[in-house]
Amino acid sequence: QVRLVESGGGLVQAGGSLRVSCVASGSRFSFSVMGWYRQAPGEQRELVAEIRSAGGITNYADSVKGRFTIFRDNAKNTVYLQMNSLESEDTAVYYCYGRTPVGRYWGQGTQVTVSS
Repeated sequence: QVRLVESGGGLVQAGGSLRVSCVASGSRFSFSVMGWYRQAPGEQRELVAEIRSAGGITNYADSVKGRFTIFRDNAKNTVYLQMNSLESEDTAVYYCYGRTPVGRYWGQGTQVTVSS
């Protein structure tokens, strides 16, 4: 069974930093893409950042460019999201996801709350 387990969420003041992590396990296939979505109350889930295993190509939402950095450790099937200069608008549940040739998988989510 494929599992993605997030950690590192919490409460932080505006302007602060936080790093969330996601460890994937149980897949027979490597994850070609891993990344993060987020969902704020009453809003749709939106892409935050993603990274490809080949070449480390990254993609960011415009709202987080220059503030967030995604990186991964392929050997550990782990993806990280370093979040700096956090804003109250970044408050959401952050979901990790991973894509393999046979499916797309989600973590259970971790809450990030930014106080203003």
